[in-house]
Amino acid sequence: MFDVRVRLGSVLRIGAADRYRPSDGPVTLWVTGVRLVVNRPAHEPWIWVEGMRLSPSGGRGPQAQILVRASLLPPDGPAR
Repeated sequence: MFDVRVRLGSVLRIGAADRYRPSDGPVTLWVTGVRLVVNRPAHEPWIWVEGMRLSPSGGRGPQAQILVRASLLPPDGPAR
């Protein structure tokens, strides 16, 4: 089990390779919620990250729920 802590309000830059659907491309997300995925394979832990998409200029876009690799998130929260 991963020990994952993500601070609400932090900004994550999620690359395409770290997303469950890499064809959706990279995204920058202002985090408003996080939840574990219960039925995930043990070798490939996934986390649902919820928040507002941010444009390259920093403007807020639509709400999003993105399935990301837990390994993207450091144990003591993102330093981004």
